[in-house]
Amino acid sequence: MHQTPELRRVTIKLSGEALMGNQGFGIKPEMISYVAEEIAKAHGAGVEISIVVGGGNIFRGVAGSSAGMDRASADNMGMLATVINSLALCDALEQLEVPTRVQTAIGMNKVAEPFIMRKAIRHLEKGRIVVFAAGTGNPYFTTDTAAVLRANEIQGEFLIKATNVDGVYDKDPETYSDARMLDEITYMDVIKQNLRVMDMTAISLAMEQSLPLQVLNLHKPDNIVKAVLGEKLGTRVY
Repeated sequence: MHQTPELRRVTIKLSGEALMGNQGFGIKPEMISYVAEEIAKAHGAGVEISIVVGGGNIFRGVAGSSAGMDRASADNMGMLATVINSLALCDALEQLEVPTRVQTAIGMNKVAEPFIMRKAIRHLEKGRIVVFAAGTGNPYFTTDTAAVLRANEIQGEFLIKATNVDGVYDKDPETYSDARMLDEITYMDVIKQNLRVMDMTAISLAMEQSLPLQVLNLHKPDNIVKAVLGEKLGTRVY
């Protein structure tokens, strides 16, 4: 695709589950290769890209907490799971000859850089993808909130949430056969209707900072590059 991208700097939020494919746990090599290829297409269009990836394919803090673990300890384990995913995604992108750096919110200098806002921006300006790992570095905050936070910190113009569904529905499409996908919706309506787009902390922060969000289906090839080139697909939340 040789179109000029509409956007200059974009943050992509991926769930950890996006990397496990149909195997139920862990990282499926074919799936992480596919995800890296989709992101590489958008990078090749001339867009500065940062990524926040979850850790639910390895460990979920909320699930650990509900099973009786201390919530802070469970969330710390979840943050470490995101580092594993981030390193795997970095490797997959580097194999495609896309220069990539991992920055973590928790110090672990042997495996990744610490998150430093200005350094992250310099990486992006030099054409490198930056993967932000370990969420916000704090328990009780989701990687959705981390994605909105990092997008704002690096002065991103747009947040893409790549998911397993085509967009945002007015009700759960798995439960209701008459569920209708929305082309666009305001953040305030997301809150009023209690739609499960992101957690409410992330929604509130995005709304406060006027950060547009595009929810799209990761499993449809070229969706990410189409979004950065300005094509209408999925659901726009503004």
